[in-house]
Amino acid sequence: MILLRRLLGDVLRRQRQRQGRTLREVSSSARVSLGYLSEVERGQKEASSELLSAICDALDVRMSELMREVSDELSLAELAQSAAASEPVTVPVRPMLNSVSMASVAGPERVTIKAPAEAVNVVAA
Repeated sequence: MILLRRLLGDVLRRQRQRQGRTLREVSSSARVSLGYLSEVERGQKEASSELLSAICDALDVRMSELMREVSDELSLAELAQSAAASEPVTVPVRPMLNSVSMASVAGPERVTIKAPAEAVNVVAA
């Protein structure tokens, strides 16, 4: 069984280690106990959205980036699981937003975000 909390913890740990930071530094910055953050990273505790937001802020990582990486990990885990069970799986294809360019169009209320394969218009309410 694929556990989302384990994948999320793995991604959080990798983000922290890429920055060369310790659990103590991140837990202090996020205002969460070191033990609890360790349990989240090991996939032993489910993190609330508030806690994830605090950890992302401490790591200076957008939650959307974190969730995209978790989503990619989940897709790979599902593929591996289905391959082991010999079940055919259809994988949805979505554009990667790693190289995003933004340009203001028709004033500050409208922004065009261009991804490699498509353009998305965002209109401020």
